[in-house]
Amino acid sequence: MTARTLVDTNVLVYSYDRSEPAKQQRALETIEGLSVSAGGAVSTQVLAEFFTTAIRKLPAPLSIEDAAGRVSHYLRTWTVFDVTSRVVEEAVHGVRDYRLNYWDAQLWAVARLHDIPLVLSEDFSDGQVLGGVRFLNPFQSAFRLAGWL
Repeated sequence: MTARTLVDTNVLVYSYDRSEPAKQQRALETIEGLSVSAGGAVSTQVLAEFFTTAIRKLPAPLSIEDAAGRVSHYLRTWTVFDVTSRVVEEAVHGVRDYRLNYWDAQLWAVARLHDIPLVLSEDFSDGQVLGGVRFLNPFQSAFRLAGWL
């Protein structure tokens, strides 16, 4: 199956955040569903942010070795999109046209340029559509991944 869902950093991070058990459970379910369907993707930006957050900002941080192992796992098993000059240029358009902060615009740009119709993130308005890309918050009680696969 082709990747149809781009996952933001917060979904990966919450899967390791034991201080937020409800979000952790939802993140684990979401990641598992995307892994089984082979429909999930991340960007190199997301993996870099995940690594940094996992070793520094979690209440119980991962060791560098554990976080590196998780990054390696995603690199091997998920579709990973590089941040390229085209992505940077498109992200600038996202900042200008949609008033996104740059890092959110970069995530949007990856999805848009790779025809990924759905981004899972808690950082956008749930249900918002920008330039053909829909944003859903997987931590909302009404969210059901199966409806989007």
